[in-house]
Amino acid sequence: VQLQASGGGLVQAGGSLRLSCAASGSNIYGMGWFRQAPGQGREFVAAISWSGSMTWYADSVKGRFTIFKHSAKNTVYLQMNSLKPEDTAVYYCKIVSLSGGFWGQGTQVTVSS
Repeated sequence: VQLQASGGGLVQAGGSLRLSCAASGSNIYGMGWFRQAPGQGREFVAAISWSGSMTWYADSVKGRFTIFKHSAKNTVYLQMNSLKPEDTAVYYCKIVSLSGGFWGQGTQVTVSS
C-alpha cells in the first residue's frame, strides 16, 4: 500500500485549498484525513468509505470541508473552504485496509489571518 498526499500551501483566512491523496493497493475499506497543529495531538478531520457512499466529518469542519473520491484514480480529495487560522496544521491521509492502517506523508496547510 502506498499513499501520496499533496495540495497544501499558504492561504488567507476565508480562502480555499484542495488536498489530494492517491492510494495504491487492494482491499481498502476507506480513507481519512487527520491534522496535527504545533504542540497538539493528531485529530480526525474527515473520512470516506472506499465506495464513496459514506462520509464523516469532525464538527469543527462540517459545512466547510468536503471529502470526495475519484474512483478511477483511487484518489481522495479534501476540499477546504472558508479556511480559518485554526485550520493551520500538517494534514495527513490514512487508509484502512485488510492489511491494516497506513499513513501518507503530511502536507502543510497554513491559514493567515
